[in-house]
Amino acid sequence: MKKVALILSGCGVYDGSEIHEVCAALLAMNQAGFEVQASAPSGPQMHVINHLAGEPADGESRDILTESARLMRGEIIPLNELNPTDFDAVVLPGGFGAAKNLCTFATEGDQCTVHSEVETFLRSAHSAGIPLGAMCIGPVILARVFGNELNPQVTIGNDLATADLVTKMGARHIDCQPTGTVVDKANKMVTTPAYMLAGTITEVFSGAKNFVDELSKLMD
Repeated sequence: MKKVALILSGCGVYDGSEIHEVCAALLAMNQAGFEVQASAPSGPQMHVINHLAGEPADGESRDILTESARLMRGEIIPLNELNPTDFDAVVLPGGFGAAKNLCTFATEGDQCTVHSEVETFLRSAHSAGIPLGAMCIGPVILARVFGNELNPQVTIGNDLATADLVTKMGARHIDCQPTGTVVDKANKMVTTPAYMLAGTITEVFSGAKNFVDELSKLMD
């Protein structure tokens, strides 16, 4: 059975992992027969957003790992306790948490840095030939970590401003439809726009299915 490391960034679109995208990825991976191990770095989120008001909740602090556990039925393990070579692939869902908690793209754009545990895990996985997948805004993490070295092909959909920042980090941005995927076979990376472009949850689930199908091919 193929085993996938799912790296989460909290819970909720505005300050953590996008819930629909996580569920879509989990369903697609379950249907493909994959075993999924959820994980996240431990530590404070950038901030907490009141999702009803759409504004920061002043004075609140939440832990990335603790919040990520809300999304899972079953065990979630701190990222620094996982061995990348135990897995056949790595998946990064989107949501603002990917750009706020796993890296600083939300505030620093193409000058962003990636959480040290996330970068270490991704580099180790890639060095071992393990495919990497990212959804929605998640591909900016791949661009930051590998852009200047590998010039990988990735997509965030077709948003010109974000695509320009991806390009500045050294990656090659490819425009893509919401249910489509961009596959970089040479670098073993798969990316899909999800809610960066999707207008409905149906498109997100369809895109996740295609994304997992392509990721599975790279595992083979």
